[in-house]
Amino acid sequence: MNHKVRTAAAAAAITVSSLVGSVEPAQAYQVDCAILLCLAGGWPASAPCAHARAVFIRRITPWPIEPPLQIWRCPMGASFNAPAPLSPIDRLYDIAFQEAPQASVPQAPLPLVQVQSDEQADIDISGDAFDFVRSIRVFHIQFSQRENSEGDCNTYDATRLGSYGVQGDYRWTRSSVAHVPPASQLPDTGHCNWVSYRSVFVDWRDHEGNYGFEEVRY
Repeated sequence: MNHKVRTAAAAAAITVSSLVGSVEPAQAYQVDCAILLCLAGGWPASAPCAHARAVFIRRITPWPIEPPLQIWRCPMGASFNAPAPLSPIDRLYDIAFQEAPQASVPQAPLPLVQVQSDEQADIDISGDAFDFVRSIRVFHIQFSQRENSEGDCNTYDATRLGSYGVQGDYRWTRSSVAHVPPASQLPDTGHCNWVSYRSVFVDWRDHEGNYGFEEVRY
């Protein structure tokens, strides 16, 4: 399975650049399948992967803050006409990057989904090949602190963490700025420094373990 993810992700860098036609990008392929495959491959340079990454980042841009990867929208269990049975990753590749997908594609804009979802992948993704999905973390940082006239440090920290479960289900849990990765532009909070900071920070690792992140301040 690891080999197939690696092969598909590498092939994406070559193949996807030729798949953007005259139709709108969101209708040319299943965008969440493209996000899944492009993320696994380290966001290879191509028009579809650029669009997939833009959707990935737009979803964490307030408001609302959505799951950046909505894996339940990618029909990995879909069947395709093929001379031999296809593995889940082979089907994923076909769904994401086949110019004329067999699976149905909504023609109208998709509605916004809830920020927390019990939905999950339609196949088993508990194996190591899909660890990159579970590596995605979304930190909604809402933090402020200042020292009052009496020398007391008044701190407000409503930071939350969005993360993915074993099968790609998405959850928000309470967190704190102490858990925000160093890559964030969050100022130094030590010694009761005056801080007022709000942002959404997302990070991930691709299938090879390479680290990536984005942060949107508001």
